[in-house]
Amino acid sequence: MTTLAQNSGLLKLGRKPLPQNKFKLKNMQKLKLHSPDFTEGNIAKLAELFPNCVTETREADGTLRQAIDFDQLRQELSTAVVEGPQERYQLNWPGKREALLTANAPIAKTLRPARSESVDFDTTQNLFIEGDNLDALKLLQETYLGKVKMIYIDPPYNTGNDFIYDDDFAEDTESYFQRSNQKDEAGQRMVANTESNGRFHSDWLSMMYPRLKLARNLLRDDGAIFISCDDEEINNLRAVMNEIFGEQCFVAQFVWKARKFTDARAVTNISTDHEYILSYAKNSEFSARGIERDESKFSNPDGDPRGLWMSRSILGLATKEQRPNLHYDVVDPKTGRVFFT
Repeated sequence: MTTLAQNSGLLKLGRKPLPQNKFKLKNMQKLKLHSPDFTEGNIAKLAELFPNCVTETREADGTLRQAIDFDQLRQELSTAVVEGPQERYQLNWPGKREALLTANAPIAKTLRPARSESVDFDTTQNLFIEGDNLDALKLLQETYLGKVKMIYIDPPYNTGNDFIYDDDFAEDTESYFQRSNQKDEAGQRMVANTESNGRFHSDWLSMMYPRLKLARNLLRDDGAIFISCDDEEINNLRAVMNEIFGEQCFVAQFVWKARKFTDARAVTNISTDHEYILSYAKNSEFSARGIERDESKFSNPDGDPRGLWMSRSILGLATKEQRPNLHYDVVDPKTGRVFFT
């Protein structure tokens, strides 16, 4: 038995024979049956010093893990430019090429009419498709290519509490369900986005990329797409949209107040109560700069050289009685004087 004995601040390594029949383990429930993962600990320490050197990589079995970009780390520790791969401005992640292949891969499926569940099937101008959304987007390419005016998407937010679609078409259906044992009511392939996997972005990007690419094909030249998102992936979403649609087609990043704030979605002590809607146009000529403005409420009675204008309160047109939640009384902490807004 190897033991450590301390003497005057020095650690001595020695051996001591075990008495026969006297060996006993105490606090068995506290005994760890595996050694610590030093690599993961070292990555965490480097992440604190050089967060830009931490990336994601995919193992041979398909699982994601955090890793160190050693070329970037060498540059951080060097006083001169370190030779390495040619730099370029791009968004990359493990699985991106597979996501592109998924978007372009054909499928041998078709849409089946559900007349018994429909209303005015032969005359209606509306179409509701139930099923895997990636399959549906591919099936719509032939009939609706370049014909859709507007697309709205409300995808999973990658919070660690939702689900993401699994696009592994390399295995048959029976093998898939034996492996995942999960599907939604429409039979869509879905896997749990666990709390531990929520810190990875690659799976989410691989899920979004082919769907956004196919959605762009469906839009008319004057069409636009709107996508809901929150703080978890809004930066990655905007980067991948810039790649698929082009940065020049960016319209706006709308901020809207969510219905309520829930502690389950709080990752910091900041009470975030808003989400985003990201908008892109199919063609830069039809972005926000090219949309015709409604100027019916504007006029120019004084001949202002800057053009039409409208007078309104800084708090908006709603009065305190109409929208009390938009008006707040400010109290001077020293004098106690109340300023009404």
